[in-house]
Amino acid sequence: MTRIEIKGYGGPEVMKLVERDIPEVGPAQILVRHEAVGVNFIDTYHRTGLYPVPQLPSGLGGEAAGLIEAIGADVEGMAVGDRVAYCSGPIGSYASHNVIAADSAVLLPTSISTKDAAASLLKGLTVQYLIRQIYPVKEGDTVLFHAAAGGVGTIAVQWLKSLGATVIGTAGSEEKVKLAKSLGCQHVINYKTDSVPERVLEITDGKKLPVVFDGVGKDTFIDSLDCLAPRGLMISFGNASGPVDGVKLGILAAKGSLMVTRPTLVHFIATRQALDAASYDFFAALSSGAVKIAPPAEYALADAATAHEDLSGRKTTGSLVLVP
Repeated sequence: MTRIEIKGYGGPEVMKLVERDIPEVGPAQILVRHEAVGVNFIDTYHRTGLYPVPQLPSGLGGEAAGLIEAIGADVEGMAVGDRVAYCSGPIGSYASHNVIAADSAVLLPTSISTKDAAASLLKGLTVQYLIRQIYPVKEGDTVLFHAAAGGVGTIAVQWLKSLGATVIGTAGSEEKVKLAKSLGCQHVINYKTDSVPERVLEITDGKKLPVVFDGVGKDTFIDSLDCLAPRGLMISFGNASGPVDGVKLGILAAKGSLMVTRPTLVHFIATRQALDAASYDFFAALSSGAVKIAPPAEYALADAATAHEDLSGRKTTGSLVLVP
């Protein structure tokens, strides 16, 4: 098998393509031959050491889709040849093959391709826990979703629209503003030319918002708080611009008894039942047409460093996949 490894933390240049033996499959594991591998911001955090990996050298990536090539003796409900996807590790999906726990994989409906699954499962499950679990969005809600033209944002905007919400998005270029509007944002704010809190105040006639979904992090944290109505909820779920630090909790009281949560997906799919429920909720949104996945940008596995450069440089819209 071939895979991407890092021997130390750093920029994209630390990623190297190597050959390794395929590990043995344990009793509760499956061997998946990847047809497509998802590329996500968390992978850049592992590469830089912002989120340290368990040990070095290490693979990268936790999302992929493909075919089961081997199966452990204790695995039930799956068979060789089944199409599966996974997005919860172990780290090492930037590879032609990976051995994973069977309980971390989901069977794919026939209506969903492995490429679409690899491009969307992690992002789709992220959106699912944000808008269906932490803050169950209902018809008539007005919400703000940052980076509306990004991989998570493009799924969120469509799903939010299908739920009957009024969606305010942010984007950093006119091209991305147009994309966000085409997906269902009723209002899109170009954060490079406009003040997000001022525009939210105008759009809501001074009422502000009950919830803000913020995957950007440091650069938008204070602006997100300033968009919230008293007792509003700020969901900070990513660090695209760097981690939020140096915050004094008193600011939440001063700005209206606000609430902030910093969730991560793993705690919302920690059991087989929870993973299946979230996955099939997302698959239903895909199958119904409420959410459509744009063809992802494709990179060869050997070009993973370029994919990271493009992702971190915000040169892409939608999703990225590596093709082994």
